[in-house]
Amino acid sequence: MKGSPPKRRSVLTVFDWIVEVLVEWTELIRPAFSRSNSPALWPSERCDRIGLSAIDHRFAAYRDALGLSEGLDFHSLRRSYITHLIEDGWDPFFVQQQAGHEHASTTSIYTCVSSDFRVRTPRAALDATMNAALVPSATRTSGRTR
Repeated sequence: MKGSPPKRRSVLTVFDWIVEVLVEWTELIRPAFSRSNSPALWPSERCDRIGLSAIDHRFAAYRDALGLSEGLDFHSLRRSYITHLIEDGWDPFFVQQQAGHEHASTTSIYTCVSSDFRVRTPRAALDATMNAALVPSATRTSGRTR
């Protein structure tokens, strides 16, 4: 929440390779910075921490070089992370906790599921309902009593 100190929390890694990348950063690359005595995980050459404006500027440069939409910004990675968790079937409350949101409605704003997900989800529910309805009632009853 605005004005409150940052919360320490664990963040689920979505990609298998990210752990290896972070280990390489913390053990090989990060110590090479002149301010290696700083507790910051992401320092810059000139100060203890990389500022958000520097990250936004660099992200925009890469985005433009790749010819991607100007609507894509660094914060889009946060929306993408939340969306991937939802599409991969993680519990919505867990996703809310990962994002650090107090209200589920805030998390829902960050969720931009794909059209494929919007088709697959109700299809799976309908298939399960139809399969359950097509099982003869005698089989369902005898299955419960055993």
